[in-house]
Amino acid sequence: MEKQPFTIERTYSAPADLVWKALTQKELMKQWYFDLKEFKAEVGFVFEFTGGPSPEKQYLHRCKILEVIPGKKLKHTWEYVNYEGMSYVTFEIFPEGNNTRVKLTHEGLETFPASNPDFAQGNFVEGWTMIIGKLLKEFVEVK
Repeated sequence: MEKQPFTIERTYSAPADLVWKALTQKELMKQWYFDLKEFKAEVGFVFEFTGGPSPEKQYLHRCKILEVIPGKKLKHTWEYVNYEGMSYVTFEIFPEGNNTRVKLTHEGLETFPASNPDFAQGNFVEGWTMIIGKLLKEFVEVK
């Protein structure tokens, strides 16, 4: 079983404080990420959302905030209710002049049931590439 975490980095033409807000403010998150009922960038806070490969096949995700370094780092668990496995998602923010680099690491993907093709690493690669590579970029790079 592959145990390498998935990592993606992208640099945006946007200030770091805007990127941080996009990652941590519920009202902004729903414009590019997931529409969460509640979200607080506070250690111990648990949030849930539903998502999946099709309208007919949706999974309840449950996440718990593990680490917050304001403006720099947000780490949370990522699990699927009623399925085995636990993974961890870390967003790191690096100001670079007028730009901001975001590094996302998703580790523990190998703990999800290999028998369910929806949990294949390739799906996470595709999803995060769309979310970090396109949706967040388009949201923070206001033209």
